[in-house]
Amino acid sequence: MHGPTPRPTPRQRLRYRFDNTMARGTPALIGWLAAVSVALVIALSALLVMVDDRRPSASEGAPAQIWRNAVHAFDLGDAARGGWLHRAGVLGLALAGLFFASALVSLLTSGVHHRIDELRKGRTAVLEKGHTVIIGWSDQVFPMVAELAGARTRRRGGCVAILADRDRAEMEDEIRRVAGRTGGARVVCRTGNPIDPADLDIVSPQTARSVIVLSPPGEAADAHVTKTLLAITNSPTRRRGPYHIVAAVRDSRNRAAALLAGGAETVLVDAGDIAARLIVRTCGQSGLAVVYQDLLDSGGDEITLAREPGVVGRAFGEVLHLYPEAAVIGIRRAGGRVEVRPPMGAVFEDGDEVIAISAAGRAPVPAAWDGEIVERAVAPPPDRGARPSRTLMLGWNRRAAGIVRRLDAHVTAGSRLDVVADLPDGKAELDEARPGLTRLDVAFALGDTGTRAALEACDPASYDQVIVLCYDEDDAQYADSRALITLLHLRQMQAGHGRRCAIVSEMSDERNRRLAQVTRADDFVVGDKLLSLLMVRLSEDRHLAEVFGHLFDPQGADVHLRPVTHYVWTGVPMDFHTVVEAARRRGDVAIGYRVGAQALVPPACGVVLNPDKSLPLTFAEDDRIIVLTEDAAADHAGR
Repeated sequence: MHGPTPRPTPRQRLRYRFDNTMARGTPALIGWLAAVSVALVIALSALLVMVDDRRPSASEGAPAQIWRNAVHAFDLGDAARGGWLHRAGVLGLALAGLFFASALVSLLTSGVHHRIDELRKGRTAVLEKGHTVIIGWSDQVFPMVAELAGARTRRRGGCVAILADRDRAEMEDEIRRVAGRTGGARVVCRTGNPIDPADLDIVSPQTARSVIVLSPPGEAADAHVTKTLLAITNSPTRRRGPYHIVAAVRDSRNRAAALLAGGAETVLVDAGDIAARLIVRTCGQSGLAVVYQDLLDSGGDEITLAREPGVVGRAFGEVLHLYPEAAVIGIRRAGGRVEVRPPMGAVFEDGDEVIAISAAGRAPVPAAWDGEIVERAVAPPPDRGARPSRTLMLGWNRRAAGIVRRLDAHVTAGSRLDVVADLPDGKAELDEARPGLTRLDVAFALGDTGTRAALEACDPASYDQVIVLCYDEDDAQYADSRALITLLHLRQMQAGHGRRCAIVSEMSDERNRRLAQVTRADDFVVGDKLLSLLMVRLSEDRHLAEVFGHLFDPQGADVHLRPVTHYVWTGVPMDFHTVVEAARRRGDVAIGYRVGAQALVPPACGVVLNPDKSLPLTFAEDDRIIVLTEDAAADHAGR
């Protein structure tokens, strides 16, 4: 049985109060130093007055003598006068002054260093308005910063504030090393916990134009995104008006929870689903990844919305020709509904906006058109009989099952997919997806996709297209290296056999894509970079979310590269107005073209998006027209 708790002694109370004041930092230390210095100087000065053998003047009392002694605390000139006791007092007083002066300098130096360390830690508040906030840290930061810097430079200034649980100096060094110069945009980094509302206030989301939430590496990435969204939307210091938040989840199963956390203030991107759709659509359509990147990249052409009274009452098919330096692709109704590639007879009404592809930073401007086209260049509709296709997938990752399901929606019935990977779990996941497939026959085989023997056994040249996936590895560089080895083997096999099939490869890092160009694969999908560009575009204009939703939706308008002879004859001089008209008569929207294989020079790969409609053109046999269409299965089957 314990007795009563003993009461603290006066000494303990005094020690506790002293510790509390000392914990207040450098100002408290300086205050205590000053108090002790004054007490000691007064005490020693009083002692000197008592032992001074010189007769004080009538006009100088004891207080004046104490002051005189205190003034000479650092001066030993008085030490040679008076008795030895007086000299010892003067020396002690001088040494005490020297000690306290040294301690003061030390405290000031320590305080300055502490303040510099605090600044380096990035804990000072960001005092900006209309800036973009990026919360979290991953490799996506670098393309985002470069893209936002380009957008801010066009607007002459701006700020990008980054909050992550990392050292501020390290973040700034990495951004300078990887992203390079940021032009006229300011990039400020702050250190803090993204799920702590108090730390979120450091980057001032209350005054931000938009907030981008990144998925961190690791298995719990989506849970972290959900908690960050809750911290933003439920913060005690949140602003009254709605936020404009853009976030991404890796697993579609976590989408509902993230939407509940973010609410209507959040535009949520399903990263895994977007990557799967891009790979499927790029499969066999060389150059399509470049088209998507050009649409998302601020340095090229971009999708814009513009209200133009001159188009009111006109049909969509007629408006296609009214913009000589922009490609009209849809209508945004006054009520907010988006129609991408609507019926050619759809009429623009009052309050509607034109959705167009135009040069970055330039609004589409209508102009008069003489209505002339080169009729002899217009080709009749081709007989594109659908046929089953054969696809080989090398590798397996968390997106593979989604790719299989998306591919099933894009091919003709009776098509086949063979999967080769060294992960036994891939077969189980494929078996789970098999019951939902209606057009695609699938098979799985274990094999090391990095060895020549395993690839030879697959006979890649017998397939219409080959998809090379990155394995899920903790080290993205290692995953890209495995994919690169597979591509090198495929290239050597094609050169030796003299047979070629279309190859699309997935890459984790944009820098590795440049290295992989030596493999001469038809296309590379850098999922993280395209996702980063998409999130930046949505942060700049949330209305584009529905537009890109249509472009990525299997039931919406697809971007396709079709043989030029599907629309116009080769070898006939014309302009792009003629191509637009030929596509319009088939219900498609022509937005550009891709020149033949002889012009496959990275990074553009021969892709010309949104050409000037009045410039003369003459197409060759292996050129292709970039169109918005809905006949996806025919394109996959008819190559």
